[in-house]
Amino acid sequence: MNVTFACPDCQRATRLDLPPREISTGGDSIARSDLVCSHCGLVLPHPAGAIEQGQLLRCLACPSRELFVRKDFPQRLGVAIVVLGFAASCVAWYFYWTNLTFAILFATALADLVLYKIVGEALVCYSCGAEYRQVAEPRRHGGFDLETHERYRQQAARLAASSGDPRPRVQAASQSLGGQSSRKI
Repeated sequence: MNVTFACPDCQRATRLDLPPREISTGGDSIARSDLVCSHCGLVLPHPAGAIEQGQLLRCLACPSRELFVRKDFPQRLGVAIVVLGFAASCVAWYFYWTNLTFAILFATALADLVLYKIVGEALVCYSCGAEYRQVAEPRRHGGFDLETHERYRQQAARLAASSGDPRPRVQAASQSLGGQSSRKI
């Protein structure tokens, strides 16, 4: 399993590979499955019940159980491909090259379909934005739900406003859900 998360302490992105045989380890000492920030050394302990029978049930970076599945493809690149196809077809249409116009549009749609089929899936945490790749059965968590996302976004905004602390949403949201204590190594 590959995990990408923002450290609650230094707010820098960290990517870790957790081999399947090491994920289920735990205990009072620092386990191999604990998330350790490669920048500041903060250790986020493996939450109890996060992984059962090889399936990820909750976020390893925060206490949230709400995860969603999305395609593991940069959204900006996908939009750029569509915009480029649209712009090229507009140029062809301007010069009255009707066949070329539709060929460009169909080629863009075909490229989009091929990318959709070959690109894998990633699990994303609503609360902290941690991303999980190479996870068994990611579809059991369901797709993106705007209502759930908005609830976490509003909660983080309220916490930041009430405390007067301009903390990033990752730390504020995970602490409001009863985040586990962290320690540095």
